[in-house]
Amino acid sequence: MRRFWLLFAQTVTVCLGILFIVATLRPDWLERTPVPAQPLARAPAADAPGLAGSYAEAVARAAPAVVNVYTTKQIREPISPLLNDPELSRLLRGLPGFTRKREATALGSGVIVRPDGYILTNYHVIEAADAIEVALHDGREARAKLIGADPESDLAVLKVDLDDLSSITFNGTHDLQVGDVVLAIGNPFGVGQTTTMGIVSALGRNRLGINIYENFIQTDAAINPGNSGGALIDVHGRLVGINTAIYSETGGSLGIGFAIPSAAAQAILEEIIAKGHVTRGWLGIEPQDITADLAQAFGLKASQGVIVAGVLKNGPAAQAGLRVGDIVLELHGEAVADTISFLNQIARLAPGSKTEIQVLRAGKQKNFSLRVGSRPPLQLGDRQP
Repeated sequence: MRRFWLLFAQTVTVCLGILFIVATLRPDWLERTPVPAQPLARAPAADAPGLAGSYAEAVARAAPAVVNVYTTKQIREPISPLLNDPELSRLLRGLPGFTRKREATALGSGVIVRPDGYILTNYHVIEAADAIEVALHDGREARAKLIGADPESDLAVLKVDLDDLSSITFNGTHDLQVGDVVLAIGNPFGVGQTTTMGIVSALGRNRLGINIYENFIQTDAAINPGNSGGALIDVHGRLVGINTAIYSETGGSLGIGFAIPSAAAQAILEEIIAKGHVTRGWLGIEPQDITADLAQAFGLKASQGVIVAGVLKNGPAAQAGLRVGDIVLELHGEAVADTISFLNQIARLAPGSKTEIQVLRAGKQKNFSLRVGSRPPLQLGDRQP
């Protein structure tokens, strides 16, 4: 048995030696026969039945209603770079010989929301514009008329007199959820109509310092300069938002974009068409959030509610008897959570109507009845941060 084992070991050793020699001196003898390449399968055609993952039908429905908006306006600039100092420019502004007029152009997007030519866009797209031109998906161009604007929500309504217009359909159910797939359509950087895809990243975003009344849809669909005023649609081609702003450190998309929900945009659209402006309730109160320190100072168990930091003289709140330092707990039977919700609650009240407000004063609850005023509208060009 031992002899067989020695013979086996010697045979293996000899074979390994031969293999080493061949691999060193004639490696070509060891090359494997190549396997013939298999032909690549062709991708299914875009119109193939049952094609999964395509949103072509949704885009085909919505894209004809998305337009490019071009604006021009006259601006004054220093005649020399030496006059670019802000303080010096302020002193010399308007004096002949120190500044000159220059025509500035800007671009954005808009959405045809009614077949009779009404277009929704952002207010900052057409702000202070001397002329507004609209380019349609089918190549037609027309001068647009400004019907009205709401700087506090950053929306504006335009109108063009053209026939055979394709209008978008609103998502009437407004049942958008985080994680839903959405598509952004607009004219980024002026390259032409572009569609990008993402999901709804968050709902109800506020405290961004973009508008006074904020309730944004956040999405990671690529939104870039020029997309403002364009459409955010669902997978059925229905309008769910008006693309408005992005968070960016470079000027390009970082995957954080914001859109005004279609429900709010539709309500403002109808009010502007009917009255030319948006009317909101007003009480003449400057609210402030209750911090943990303030809650402790006032002996509150929770930080719910807002503290009255200022009362406008002769305003509705002042006439009803409210004072600085009062803590507002309820308005019109609804609990007040913070300043954002409080301002939205006031805005929903009809001017001229009566409402009840409950406050905490010196540790005791008090109820006041007051008549709602009408919030003074911002003048175009005086948009607040």
